[in-house]
Amino acid sequence: MAVSKIRFSARLLAGVLALASLLAPGAALAGDVLVFAAASLKTALDQVAADWREETGKQVTISYAGSSSLARQIEQGAPADLFISASSEWMDYLQSADLITAGTRRDLLGNRLVMVAHGVEVARIELDAGTDLAGMLGDERLAMALVDSVPAGVYGKQALMSLGQWDAVSSKVAQTDNVRAALALVSSGEAPLGIVYASDAVADAGVSVVAVFAQESHAPIIYPAAVTANSTSVDAQAFLEALSGPGAAEVFRAQGFEPLVGQGDG
Repeated sequence: MAVSKIRFSARLLAGVLALASLLAPGAALAGDVLVFAAASLKTALDQVAADWREETGKQVTISYAGSSSLARQIEQGAPADLFISASSEWMDYLQSADLITAGTRRDLLGNRLVMVAHGVEVARIELDAGTDLAGMLGDERLAMALVDSVPAGVYGKQALMSLGQWDAVSSKVAQTDNVRAALALVSSGEAPLGIVYASDAVADAGVSVVAVFAQESHAPIIYPAAVTANSTSVDAQAFLEALSGPGAAEVFRAQGFEPLVGQGDG
């Protein structure tokens, strides 16, 4: 009987604690900032968020995915406080729908587009109109993010088209939901080559940069950031300011990004 009472009391206490947590979630989450960020930012942004948390005691939660997917989630009412896109196009999309807070948008970072190969110290490729990229691939695949919606894939398709390579390799492209998934295919050896950002290559020791695409071969790679119109976080603007500060810039630069200063709204 005593054992049964103890078990009942334990179950009752557990139930009370669970109910309390459900009734008062705001007390634990009031200071949190929920960031929706392009997948390519993960390594650097995780470090920036950790540094900010150590400095301020404030919590940042980050959801990573392709910029297109995140923008559509925000459009559908997802409770993000900040959005950091890997292209201006998807920020424009939300801005045109009045889903970002006026005056908070800024161009945060730049990046470069590269081709990576599986392994370390792989020989460079002279990538131009005369390169037989399709022949190099043979029966294997070129890993890329979704070429019609995810920024890294869009930039990659533009670059291949500018070199006259797209028609030859389009049937050999393995498309992924985001650029980090494309990077993982190459890092694991499931694909011999992939097109990612320079920052992705820095983040993964399992790949080598074998070619860098000319900046004029694709649209400018810009990462805009903004507070969302539906944000309820009192710290969202403060974290956005921290992302533009010297400490964050040092982290971003070390991870292969180009911090942009004084770019202003839009």
